[in-house]
Amino acid sequence: MAIEQLFGPGGADFARLVYPLRVVARRNPRRRSDAPVAFMISVPKKRLRHAVDRVAMRRRIREAYRLNHRSISLEEGIRLDVGFVYVANGLVSYAEVERSMLRLLHGLQEAFPAVADKESGQ
Repeated sequence: MAIEQLFGPGGADFARLVYPLRVVARRNPRRRSDAPVAFMISVPKKRLRHAVDRVAMRRRIREAYRLNHRSISLEEGIRLDVGFVYVANGLVSYAEVERSMLRLLHGLQEAFPAVADKESGQ
């Protein structure tokens, strides 16, 4: 249900492409989880034919998110659904994935600023 809303028509509040990743995000106030962000990773079979390559890219994306997701601070009580979609046609290095992830997370921070950022006039 949440995935359909995220990728459906008019579902995304924020979408950006930073090669080799595309991010789609939306607010979901009805989600009951305490976690501020619920995310999914999609590596299409059309892009990487071999399962071992898809798994390797999912691991790289997950690790880049794990190491860098604390760089964004969201408003208290906000719940986001985020989807990362791999768009490259071949394997890319972890360094490229991390660089892309940092730019995407910075974009999320700008799209969904924290209360402290609003109060300080940023």
